[in-house]
Amino acid sequence: MIVIGYRGDLDQALRRRGLNPFYVVQPPRGAPDDRESCWVTDFENAQEVLRAVLARGLDDVVGALSVHEMGVFTAACLRQQLNLPGNTDSRTVLSFRDKYLQKSGLPPEVRRARCRHVARGTSYEQLVDDLGKVFVVKPAAGAGALRTSIIRSVEEYEQALALFSGTSDVETVAESFVDGPEVYIDGIWRAGELQWSAMGRYHDAPVDAAQDGTLAAWVLERRLHPELFQQSETIARQVLGSLGAPDCVFHLEIFEEETALTFGECAIRIPGGLSPQIYEKTYGVDLFDVEIGLALGEPPTQTGRDGAPDRFYGCILLRRPDSGHLTQEDFERAFQFDEINYDSSPDAPTGPYGLVGQALVSAPSEPELEKKVRDIVRFNVTGGAERVASRS
Repeated sequence: MIVIGYRGDLDQALRRRGLNPFYVVQPPRGAPDDRESCWVTDFENAQEVLRAVLARGLDDVVGALSVHEMGVFTAACLRQQLNLPGNTDSRTVLSFRDKYLQKSGLPPEVRRARCRHVARGTSYEQLVDDLGKVFVVKPAAGAGALRTSIIRSVEEYEQALALFSGTSDVETVAESFVDGPEVYIDGIWRAGELQWSAMGRYHDAPVDAAQDGTLAAWVLERRLHPELFQQSETIARQVLGSLGAPDCVFHLEIFEEETALTFGECAIRIPGGLSPQIYEKTYGVDLFDVEIGLALGEPPTQTGRDGAPDRFYGCILLRRPDSGHLTQEDFERAFQFDEINYDSSPDAPTGPYGLVGQALVSAPSEPELEKKVRDIVRFNVTGGAERVASRS
């Protein structure tokens, strides 16, 4: 199996299937030394990735997939050129990569931000006239929470543009600002229908988490939010159906405004972080296995366990505290975890969203789970001070 990018949990799922992965990786993160791999400069350069694969002379390839959205277009191209199963419609994939193409391709009943490409030379005043006094600048092709900026002044606009090359008319988009907390729906789309889905809520929106916040999330309980689930599933059907999504695993984000739900964006790939583990533990649905099966040409068949879950799961990307010092033992003394890995050493490598560790937690209900996640986040941010104060 050709895999664009590396993540250890997917590697384990491939091994369970008896598949031998060949990883295409780009700086700064490679695959372990005992895994067959090659380096490229850019996952989105389909020509470079195809050349790298052809140069290896692989003669027993059964499929291709990507671990994140930067490689989804390239994976479709590899399938097409190497006559592999799975989605080969690279043009349709672009509707799930470019945020302007995505939003402009939706029917009018899907409420969403106004969106446009920021061509070279586009002035701040032009965008204010078009989008309003507050707007958002971000990469057109997504995967850009770390380069997403909320713009309220010409100075902030200039600072945001400095994060991009400035040499392309379609590298960047600007969108009208949507003010509301974010929820998301992950699921399986098959033959033009929503086969399975689940919802979660962020502690901080990803754009806020990228600016010294904390990326944490938990599964929502359907019986507590029947209207939210119904409306979100309707949005998912409208978006995936109107954009002609292939059979896929998807991740779709939604803003909860006071008057209505507003569509954020949708990707056709495995959700990030610990989300796949959360869904398997909560519902018995293995999204890794579904994604691998799609790359092998198998129809997705998983629908999860019957009945309401016994426990609900959430995750936290742990970071260094704003003050003080924490160890994994500090976390474990204060809270009960299903899984935790926290590196407190001064030279610990820092990952996306400032993470130096991650945790998986659970509770019998969503309200208990939400409280637990928020308590752990406060404990992490304050170096344990918040938890100590609450006990005194």
